[in-house]
This record gives sequence, structure tokens and C-alpha cells, in this order.
Amino acid sequence: MIRLKDVTAGYNGFEIIKDIDLSFEKGSITSIIGKNGCGKTTLLKVASNLLKPYRGDVILNGVRISDLDRNKIAKQISFLPQVRSIPNITVSSLVMHGRFPYLGFSRIPSKEDRAKVEEAMRKMGITKYKDKNLRELSGGERQKVYIAMVLAQDTDVIFLDEPTTYLDINHQLEILRIVKELKDMGKTIVMVLHDLTSGLTYSDRICLMEKGRIVIYDTPQAVFESKEIDRVFDISSEQVYIKSKEEIQYVFSLSS
Repeated sequence: MIRLKDVTAGYNGFEIIKDIDLSFEKGSITSIIGKNGCGKTTLLKVASNLLKPYRGDVILNGVRISDLDRNKIAKQISFLPQVRSIPNITVSSLVMHGRFPYLGFSRIPSKEDRAKVEEAMRKMGITKYKDKNLRELSGGERQKVYIAMVLAQDTDVIFLDEPTTYLDINHQLEILRIVKELKDMGKTIVMVLHDLTSGLTYSDRICLMEKGRIVIYDTPQAVFESKEIDRVFDISSEQVYIKSKEEIQYVFSLSS
């Protein structure tokens, strides 16, 4: 669906990511992990056409993304950045922003647009907040509103930059549950995560980066077994089987 083909990109002539070649699988969750400054967000921005590569191509459904107009891209790809302003608008108004690629010149929402917004708010459990000002909500509640906006945009591919950062553990787990539900709806999710445990637990694929390059791109188990996470982060990792839940969890500690 989306392929980055020999992509090098950065800012002001300085290369941040180099020779990136990977594809994101349809209907899967991919987590991009790595130390601060390794190029995770830059990779997301290039893949979503927010940043033009110096070299290489981004291919979307067999077509170079640079050959598509912005509106067509916005109907196929949505991007939720980590840092956002908090506009002085109601929850329903923000979620309606997700429908902008579909509105005509008049910018008047159709019956279908309003239905998509209502459905997105219902799925995120935020209908009760629809007339509230966004600034009145907690961080976790606002995050669900932004994800509802992305859901209303109704794209096949969703890029999320640190969707759980600054949230308490309860809201982190809730957001990750929502991400899995989006996958179950057939969406392709690519997200940057700092939490290694969450990345390995909730993802189908892990993309580990170091100094602007891909170290390994594989299943969580294969990435864990490679011990590249230990090397890159200078930590020790182990798997623990939780019998009561019949699942594997990951434990990380400082390297001795």
C-alpha cells in the first residue's frame, strides 16, 4: 500500500533519514521505535507527504505520492502529530475538520459528512462532549477527540506520532485499545512510540531506527530475539509469560 523507496530526507539540506526502503502492510499496526533524534517523526512526515524527500520516492497504491494532489492524498492518508495547538472550538467542530477533504467549494457539510462525524464520536465514546469546548477536556479526552477527527477523515492509512505521550497509564491503554480497533476496521496504522513494551505488545511489525537508518524491520518477536533493541538503547530485555493472561510481556532494565 505504502512504500518508501530509497528515501533520504531532512531539513535545510541536512539529512535526517537515509536510504529508507520499507513497505507498510495493509491492515496492520507498525510501531517505529528508536532513540530521540533518530528520525522517527521525519519518516512519518515523508510517508504522509508533509515533507518532500531529497532523494527517492514514496509510493501510494502503485502511484508516486508526489504525482497526487493534496485532496486525493488526504482521502487516503491521515496524520496526527504529537504536538498540536488546542483551538477554541467545540468537540464536534474539531471532528468535522476530518471531513474537509470531502467538502465542496461551499464547505457546507452534507448529511453523509454529519453522519461520519457522529459515528466517529460514538466509536470514540465522546458524544457526550460534542458541544463542549476542546479546552475544557483532559489530555486523554482531547486525544480521543483528535483520533475521532482522524476516524471521520475515513482514510485507509493512519499515521500517529506519539499518540500516548503525556497520558496517564489508563488513558495510554485506552488509546492503544482504540488503535487495535482501528486495525480491526481494516485500517493501516503506523505510529511512533517511546514505550518499548507497548510497541512490542500491540504491533504486528516493529521498525527499529538508529541514526536515520533502519536497523531491523520485522515482527516483534524477531526484533526482540535479534537483541538489537538492547544494543541501540543500551539496556537488557527479557520476556515474561503471564500465565493468568496467557500472554507474553516484556521487561527492560538498565544494562549492567
